[in-house]
Amino acid sequence: MDIKKDVQKQFGRSADEYVKSSGHRKGADLQKLLEIAHVKGIEHVLDVATGGGHTANAFAPLVHKVTAVDLTPEMLSAAETFIKGNGHSNVVFVEGDAEKLPFQDHSFDLVTCRIAPHHFPNIQQFVSEVHRVLKGNGQFLLDDNVAPEVYEYDHFYNKIEKIRDFSHFRAWKKTEWINMLEQEGFEIQELYRFEKKFEFDSWCDRMKMSQDDKKALNEYIITSKQEVKNKFRITIQHNKVESFLGEAVLIKATKNS
Repeated sequence: MDIKKDVQKQFGRSADEYVKSSGHRKGADLQKLLEIAHVKGIEHVLDVATGGGHTANAFAPLVHKVTAVDLTPEMLSAAETFIKGNGHSNVVFVEGDAEKLPFQDHSFDLVTCRIAPHHFPNIQQFVSEVHRVLKGNGQFLLDDNVAPEVYEYDHFYNKIEKIRDFSHFRAWKKTEWINMLEQEGFEIQELYRFEKKFEFDSWCDRMKMSQDDKKALNEYIITSKQEVKNKFRITIQHNKVESFLGEAVLIKATKNS
């Protein structure tokens, strides 16, 4: 089974949990994303891999139109129920692949993608597609979990994410994102870093992990090196992981005209 089928399977069964997830619904990163977006109310926004629809929902009252695209039909359905339930009628929902966006060149004033690119197997193709569908001087607001720059910590974080969620591909480093965006022709305007506290039980349960898999992941984490535990602020009580600290970045980039 390829990674995109994995994504559809995983998120098809977890759609409602993502709509309800407090980290996705109320994260400080979402408020900052809205704050740094330059909108006048006339824009057409594309929200790539909309997931539970939280970013599309937040932009709906601020712009003319939002197009929410996602690979997983169940996610789109859950997002549509959520957004229309909030009274927004200017959001359209399109099933599509982030690496092959079903839109014409120069179609959007602003593109957002939040807490999703770590699922994309060809990240450079995604960046190219965003560049293609943006109008000249358009804004790209990218928001995702990132891996530390140190190889050992990068490896640890991506491994526990993969164990927890088989549809996880890779959380990229901050420097990798900067390089990919600038190589594609974007200019980075602003960058923000956020600490993200993950509560182990809810983090695992959102992906509907079996008890055996959850136990194995707990064991892997508690037997990790002390410097890894220190880096990720891992808290353990009675041989059980309670939480750990990850990080995300929010990047505002513009397309050269």
